[in-house]
Amino acid sequence: MAISPRKLRNDVYSYSYQQDSNIPLVISVLASLIERSMARNERITRNCTWALSKCAKTRVFDCREMPDMTVQAYLERIFRYTRAGPSVYVVAYVYIDRFCKNYPQFLISARNVHRLLITTIMVASKYVEDRNYRNAYFARVGGLTTKEMNDLEFEFIFLMGFKFHVNVSVFESYCCHLEREVSIGGGYQIEKTLRCAEDIKSRERQKRYNNQNARVAL
Repeated sequence: MAISPRKLRNDVYSYSYQQDSNIPLVISVLASLIERSMARNERITRNCTWALSKCAKTRVFDCREMPDMTVQAYLERIFRYTRAGPSVYVVAYVYIDRFCKNYPQFLISARNVHRLLITTIMVASKYVEDRNYRNAYFARVGGLTTKEMNDLEFEFIFLMGFKFHVNVSVFESYCCHLEREVSIGGGYQIEKTLRCAEDIKSRERQKRYNNQNARVAL
């Protein structure tokens, strides 16, 4: 059953001001994309042993014991405890795509997906939102130690060459990509009202400014 544009708009614009547990639709979209990529990579590695990553740098995301949690459940956990906005997940997806293009031998798998997600989401949150939890909190949410979280962030920043800026046109192009993928998979439509990082910051600043002026007027 298709979801109405009104429902999507409510998810995008109202989630951060509500105390409910509604999960933004973009999380399901991202989970579906990641899981499909993992399935494709599993077939590749099963048929071509040479496809296994030989890049020691990217193995920082490999974990010794694979978490018994699906991508969908892991993303929902991150949202419930961090309340990161929908745009954070879009920007995190941009980072994941850039990372995979920079390191084509790196294949997302059950062994590295959880660490990759918590790292990209934490970094994206720092880029998109004005207020953020500390690394220690993200570590607890992601099932890591603080040292592991710090190390992952440090390695990821250098692996990405400090290139984390996402402009409006890039943001919108990834939203369009998500729209196409989801419409193929389930008939949903993700609207372009998923706001770019710059727009989020300006809106938050304007809201705080208005609240301050209202208190002064009282």
